[in-house]
Amino acid sequence: MKNFFGEFKKFITRGNVLDMSVGVIVGGAFTAIVNGMSNFILKPIINWILALIFGSNSLSGILTYLKYVPSATDPNVADLTLSIYIDWGAFINAIINFLLIALVLFSIVRIFNKLKVGNLKFTDEIKKNTLNRKERKELKAAGVKISDRKAVKEYFAKKEAELAAKAEEEKRLAEEQAKAERLANPTTEDLLKDIKSLLEKSVNK
Repeated sequence: MKNFFGEFKKFITRGNVLDMSVGVIVGGAFTAIVNGMSNFILKPIINWILALIFGSNSLSGILTYLKYVPSATDPNVADLTLSIYIDWGAFINAIINFLLIALVLFSIVRIFNKLKVGNLKFTDEIKKNTLNRKERKELKAAGVKISDRKAVKEYFAKKEAELAAKAEEEKRLAEEQAKAERLANPTTEDLLKDIKSLLEKSVNK
């Protein structure tokens, strides 16, 4: 029994279980928001427009009877409990509900994504504008005041330019060294090119 409760405690305190619980709770609240916006804001507007088009009963009366059974009280009214019919209105309503929920969900997710992207950009901007300990020591050693943003920006711009120039110089030296090594130790391809060049010169003469 002790082992059972120990394993149970370990199970419910696992990270993925807690994350799943939070996801279920947030998902339920999110579903309530989506349904509320669909049922109480958008759907009444759609039903009002449909009522203007199809009449006061909206889509509820769009039926195709496969078997018509009149009501016992009124022969002109169908007994829906005994009749067999296709309820086009309910089907169209289901499509409208689906489109409304999809639209609301898409809009909310789009807003959250924009907020997330904006937050990431803001965080990156803060990181770029925040100096770490090494950079602070470097500025202090160079005699640059951290409070002087312009001087700090100019210092790092100059440093970046120097690093780029240094990298370009190292690349140039490496290419020259490689060229010198190839001239000192020519490959078969280089020798063939030299022979071809000499032959062309002798022919032109």
